Amino acid sequence: GQEVSEEFFAGYLVEQSLSVDNLFVFLLLFEYFKVPLSSQDRVLNWGIYGAIVMRAGMIGIGAVALERFHAILLVFAGILVYSSVQTLIPEDEDEEEDMSENTIVKFSRNLFDSTDEFDGSNFFTMVDGVKTATPLFICMIALEISDVVFAVDSIPAVFGVTENPLVVFSSNMFAIMGLRSLYTILSKAASDLEYLEPAVGIVLGFIGVKMIAEYFGTVIPTEYALAVVATLLSGGIGLSVYENGQEEGA
Repeated sequence: GQEVSEEFFAGYLVEQSLSVDNLFVFLLLFEYFKVPLSSQDRVLNWGIYGAIVMRAGMIGIGAVALERFHAILLVFAGILVYSSVQTLIPEDEDEEEDMSENTIVKFSRNLFDSTDEFDGSNFFTMVDGVKTATPLFICMIALEISDVVFAVDSIPAVFGVTENPLVVFSSNMFAIMGLRSLYTILSKAASDLEYLEPAVGIVLGFIGVKMIAEYFGTVIPTEYALAVVATLLSGGIGLSVYENGQEEGA
């Protein structure tokens, strides 16, 4: 019905906007591992397969937890409010992160014996008679782990819009597929959307507060939540585009 459609669209908007942050991580990892452009599609495709499986599991666990322990809603809300504050408070960006010291990259490297040499688009190659992971495979593992980290924010956010696990899963999958199909365009445009991240931070805070209010009996209709989410995200994008136009015209 109409309510389910509104829940799906709101969940899709939230998930798609949060997924934009993934793009920066993907680009950093591709640059760090020096993945050739011709091989990036393979890494992204396998990354999607893994994301589907892992997110399905996380959504299933979340749905069961909500059904049995409704107070888990407050935990989800806490995660979102914390993420909102972290997003809205500017960090010191004077120094770029050294990806070689990144926890996810180091963990991924430690999982498998690997070589620094590529073997076309193969994930594994033979080195001195031993099957060894190529940088392409290590990069894919790092992408998968990064997606799990991002899902800790995004899945509770969609649960804040709807507790229907099918809607949560389908909106997640459509957003991921959309991100993949528009990867080339979004990866270039995302860095120009200066105000999208603060808008996403406010959205996370709003959904967190919505979850807390609904836990204590104050229900916020889905159409109102959808209107707030759509307004904030479109406002962040519109303001970014306007400012870029002003700078180009100056």
